[in-house]
Amino acid sequence: MKNLVFLSATLFFTLLSFSQKKEKKTTKMITDSVAWKKDHYVVDRDSAYADPRIGLKKLMGGNKRFVEGKTIKPRQDMNVVKKLEDGQEPFATIVGCSDSRVPNEMIFDQGLGDLFIIRTAGQVSAAASYGSMEFATLKLKTKLIVVLGHTECGAVAAAVERPENVPGHIVTLINEIKPAVAKCSHLPGNQVNNAVRQNVIDQVNNLRDLEPILHKKYVDGEILIVGAVYDIHTGKVEFLEETLINLPQPKKDDEK
Repeated sequence: MKNLVFLSATLFFTLLSFSQKKEKKTTKMITDSVAWKKDHYVVDRDSAYADPRIGLKKLMGGNKRFVEGKTIKPRQDMNVVKKLEDGQEPFATIVGCSDSRVPNEMIFDQGLGDLFIIRTAGQVSAAASYGSMEFATLKLKTKLIVVLGHTECGAVAAAVERPENVPGHIVTLINEIKPAVAKCSHLPGNQVNNAVRQNVIDQVNNLRDLEPILHKKYVDGEILIVGAVYDIHTGKVEFLEETLINLPQPKKDDEK
């Protein structure tokens, strides 16, 4: 009787293991299919790292998955942790706001080692932020920088409202955003969200002009610097057309 129970248990676990392996193999076949990748807007990671334009498509595809409820949570397991022990190759640098409602890896449906993220309130940059971007560009060879603002930004709202007696260093954030507020004060619609958009555009232009590293690499077409705004109501990221036009092309070897 004991032998029969033992054999039955062994058979059960053998069949269970076989079923799990078969299910895993079937799942991999599905996710490796051209149709599945197209339906989930999957873009090859190595290509995204090598070409910032492909990197843009990868971010756009990831956000579409997020909005449509098709998140695949790529590169989020212990195998990737082990692979990244010896270094990282993020395909994009995100210069974003510290707001807890805008978790970058989640809204772009990316994983470990994919995004090099720099976050401050209102994505206001200073020396440490600039140095971090330069580090990603020079050391990690990351070729895409995205300035990411978001609707209803508290830091931008403070710059619009201009409260008196702002405590501590918070006033430095407000002062950095005030020029963007002034530029779009005449526009109709939501004053804060208008300023959010302008603030992103101004920050993109500042980074494109930033010497001595980013400006030259941008002009030479080695990197791209673009802007986007995340909508906290819909989860959608809009890449701003004003920052996508007239992008530089990579220079040929004989032009450098």
